[in-house]
Amino acid sequence: MTDVPQRRSVAAHHLLNFIDGRWAPAASGRTRTNRNPADLRDHLGEFAESEGADTERAVAAAAAALPAWRALGPIRRAAHLTALGRELADHEAEFTEAITREQGKLRTEARAEVARARAVLEFTAGQARLLGGVTAPAEEDRTFAYTFRRPLGVVGLVSPWNFPLAIPVWKVAPALLSGCTAVLKPSPLTPLTAALLTDAARRAGVPDGVLNLVQGDAEAGAALVAHPQVAGVSFTGSLAVGTAIHTAGAPRLLRTQLELGGKNAVIVLADADLDRAVDAVVQGAFGQAGQRCSATSRAVVDRGVRDAFLERLVARVAALRVGPGDAPDSEVCPVVDPARMRAALDAVAGARRDGGTVLCGGGPVDRPGLPEGCYVQPTVIRDVPWDSELAQEEVFGPVLAVVDADGFDDALRIANSVKYGMSGTVFTASQARAFEAVERFEAGMLHVNRPGVGAYAHLPHVGAKASQYGPPECSPQVWDFYTAWHSACISY
Repeated sequence: MTDVPQRRSVAAHHLLNFIDGRWAPAASGRTRTNRNPADLRDHLGEFAESEGADTERAVAAAAAALPAWRALGPIRRAAHLTALGRELADHEAEFTEAITREQGKLRTEARAEVARARAVLEFTAGQARLLGGVTAPAEEDRTFAYTFRRPLGVVGLVSPWNFPLAIPVWKVAPALLSGCTAVLKPSPLTPLTAALLTDAARRAGVPDGVLNLVQGDAEAGAALVAHPQVAGVSFTGSLAVGTAIHTAGAPRLLRTQLELGGKNAVIVLADADLDRAVDAVVQGAFGQAGQRCSATSRAVVDRGVRDAFLERLVARVAALRVGPGDAPDSEVCPVVDPARMRAALDAVAGARRDGGTVLCGGGPVDRPGLPEGCYVQPTVIRDVPWDSELAQEEVFGPVLAVVDADGFDDALRIANSVKYGMSGTVFTASQARAFEAVERFEAGMLHVNRPGVGAYAHLPHVGAKASQYGPPECSPQVWDFYTAWHSACISY
């Protein structure tokens, strides 16, 4: 075992909630330990474990700040987002370290996340001069008819641990530009990055009460959903929790925006460029240890090229080096916590029971000198029945199911057989097959001959079926969540 690395201490105020411009502990005084998944002996600190009383204070602060923030107008609000983007650039190293240390991802992946967050801020700020309505013909003489948007009000933003900076940013940025005020409730697994973001917004001049931070788990989140002054909740996470949020808010007609995971397939047809397909599958399945809603979880491969594809794939995956995110030779990071590690290993065991053959990986990483952490071997499993648990249910870990297909139509049937529909990818040399796959794939984000992960800041981040409910994120369509349409007819 290596010694516990010496780390820069976390600022004391970052352990707290941020409500109405002030850092404060949870009302109960309760805390939760934040651990580094690459070395479980490395504790980042004891972060606030909030309850309903903390959420109540945060919502009250947001409601009080709403009239002045709304009156500021989108162009002046955009200036704060531009300033926030500069803060992220100036403190890139600090954000990168925090993301790597508390989430586990490679430094290269963490830096890419900071860049993605900055791109979202840049795009969103640019929307300030476009956030309007339309004029329309009137049915009477001397009447002017038009539409316009108003901010929804106070919104709750519930973000996950897998992108602890980018996803909060792509919720916070449109919420603030639209004129809403917000309460951010991040995952309890990644509280530090959210605190750094909130502090950066403070330095960027965002007024007190406009953006509030409540750390904690389900109790704080449930209070957001139940609060009568919260007009909408944007949530990214599991299908079970998203469904519970929507159900709990339905009696009071709470507006929800829910991104709920995926079971994404890459289809490899008989005419595919196999080397290119292997590159994409390795990136999609094992980048960030498979902990992405758009991660490649299934490779649906034409039987005619399956063996050749697997020969290339297994050689690549077996050679991947798993290690701490801050180690320069690491190629695959740990998963985020022991529970996620157990879930990934349980999924492998279940696949074996269902007749799957593990071609590489399948267990924890045991290497001399590696700290005690949440390391799972990158795993490829062949002979996976299309309707088995591994082929149908989300794993959120470095486990790839390989499912055989008899041609194009069978591959699409298998790809569309799951309840999710986040991302869909096809590798083929046929232009006709490519366009037909895009037309028939039951997924929100579609790719041809490229990795099935990653998206642009200006394109909708959206799923289909059980992967999404409500308007997309990261696009002009996001305003349909954060604003409400109004119409006006003025006679003169």
